[in-house]
Amino acid sequence: MSKSNLLVAFEEYLSVTKALDTLTISSYLSDLQQLENHSNKILTKLNTTDILAFLATFENKRTLNRKLSSINVFFNFCHVQSFSHEKIKIPMAKVPKNLPKYVNNEEILDGINLIDRSTLMGLRDYALILFLYASGCRISEALNVQRADIVEGWLKIRFAKGEKERVVPLAPVATQALERYLLEQTMSSPYLWLNYRGEPLSRISAYKIVKKYLGVSPHVLRHSFASSLIIGGADLRVVQELLGHSSLETTQIYTHIQKQNLADTMNQFHPLR
Repeated sequence: MSKSNLLVAFEEYLSVTKALDTLTISSYLSDLQQLENHSNKILTKLNTTDILAFLATFENKRTLNRKLSSINVFFNFCHVQSFSHEKIKIPMAKVPKNLPKYVNNEEILDGINLIDRSTLMGLRDYALILFLYASGCRISEALNVQRADIVEGWLKIRFAKGEKERVVPLAPVATQALERYLLEQTMSSPYLWLNYRGEPLSRISAYKIVKKYLGVSPHVLRHSFASSLIIGGADLRVVQELLGHSSLETTQIYTHIQKQNLADTMNQFHPLR
């Protein structure tokens, strides 16, 4: 099988079998192209030494692991499909687990209370920030939400990572802010979040809105959503379902926040502090 046909088959495998989104698939193929260009060999002719030489060009361990993930998935695919006799799998580099950055409920409320809600754009900004914090959506998911996706306080996320659907409840305060915004927003569009021209809001614009009032990126609101639940005592598997994580391991980073919160409480209130 030629290289081009092999990559076409791999791309189909990622899309159909693994159900990955188009951006992730593009990233995988780009990583493999970099590997091939670096080694000057056809991918199926590479050995472990060739791959390690390529990986050695990356100092950042997170970047290295991202490249390695693409490579391991590709060679596992080749081995299972009998395109390659050698089973190549290189272990990931150990990366220190940093606590995800988040803002607490009070900080979020203080920030959005600065928004002028006498204007349509102010109502939108207020509702958007509450929506992100209440739902735990990725910003790409939030910007793809349509009016029909919210029914009786429940949000259907149709464009989730990996193209998987999930349904999450919205807090009443976020639902009320959204209803107030939509009551004033008379532009004809199925999408919730629009700019002043009635076009779907861009990622850059959404970033600027959240940054303006809270000083953080929209993704930090996703971390804040999960952190608030964990600190409040929510079950980790429930948080996993709400976030749309395919693996519980991804969600477990938030247990560090729970432990830190317990330690802070002990240090504040225990008589032997």
